[in-house]
Amino acid sequence: MEYIIGQINKGVSTRTPVSNYCIHMDFVSHIEPKFVCEPLKDESWIAVMQEELNQFTINELWTLIPQSNSMNVIGTKWVFRDKLDEAGVITRNKARLIAKD
Repeated sequence: MEYIIGQINKGVSTRTPVSNYCIHMDFVSHIEPKFVCEPLKDESWIAVMQEELNQFTINELWTLIPQSNSMNVIGTKWVFRDKLDEAGVITRNKARLIAKD
């Protein structure tokens, strides 16, 4: 139960109904940023980035430890994408934190 986000009684939905589409329109950015400085100024992108970081915590994907001289540091990069529906309308923003080479 501790890993469930949101209300249990709402169930899981895979698509937002058209009637709720206009309600959530304000929370979707229409610009797909190229650099991390751009989405840090937009509240909708910050929420998506926080959601991605929360998934790392829930899935126990990593543990931060103090750096020593013998360790290699893995760089990261944010990738931002707009998800479109069949008509080409932006329905949600997606942010992924990936490891760099």
